[in-house]
Amino acid sequence: MSAPLLDIKNATQRFGGVVAVNDVTMHVNEGEVFALVGPNGAGKSTVFNLLSRFYTPAAGSIQFNGQDLLKLSSDEVPSLGIARTFQNIELFEQATVLQNLLVGRHRHRKTNVLSEIFFTPSARNQEREHRHAVEEVIDFLDLQAYRDKMISGLPYGVRKVVELGRALATQPKLLLLDEPASGLSVEETQDMAFWIEDIQKQMGITVLMVEHDMGLVSAVSNRVMALADGKELATGTPAEVQSHPAVIEAYLGTSGIQKGGKTDKKKKSKGAAA
Repeated sequence: MSAPLLDIKNATQRFGGVVAVNDVTMHVNEGEVFALVGPNGAGKSTVFNLLSRFYTPAAGSIQFNGQDLLKLSSDEVPSLGIARTFQNIELFEQATVLQNLLVGRHRHRKTNVLSEIFFTPSARNQEREHRHAVEEVIDFLDLQAYRDKMISGLPYGVRKVVELGRALATQPKLLLLDEPASGLSVEETQDMAFWIEDIQKQMGITVLMVEHDMGLVSAVSNRVMALADGKELATGTPAEVQSHPAVIEAYLGTSGIQKGGKTDKKKKSKGAAA
């Protein structure tokens, strides 16, 4: 059996006297969609921040593709092939969709300042490569109608897709999706489900996501880990986790989980994110 793409062992993160992540062990296999679920404050986003190297765990280890992630700084993480979206959309408001996606190509740039200034043949060739890669992402996410529009004038749902596109433009091995359905309509969430499936199956990208929408989780995830108070409650298929007694107890009195919840799989409509 091959080693997992992402391997977290006994990770613990404290903030003063609060233990946000408590001895969590998990692995994500190459090519799967793995979801982290749990009530607010369960530690899901803290796990993402550990992977992004915004935090260094008090204990434990994190291996990505056979490398020790904890030896890297946050700005070195993308070079390994890890890309991330955020709960709060982080885009350049006064730039176009195309320009924002080109930012995602930064880790692939091999030219220096002088070649960029004088726009040498190597710089021109690389620019063509970057634009070709970005146009493929625009086509994949049906963003053609928005490619030259400013981010500041776009609806929230389209911005959410643009941020996904910027992450895809980095050509990652592992895509971290932080609440991809947050703030989306039912139709937009259905489109997001189709895109996540296509990202996995067509692009071959491994996906790790934090999500509250259990319909989306059930529709796209191979495996799920439920967290509460920083601890693992259960790991398994979406159905197994949703029916686990500890998970049901953790969600008791909340509306975050619905047993057997599903996202209807309709034909994806172009431009539905608008």
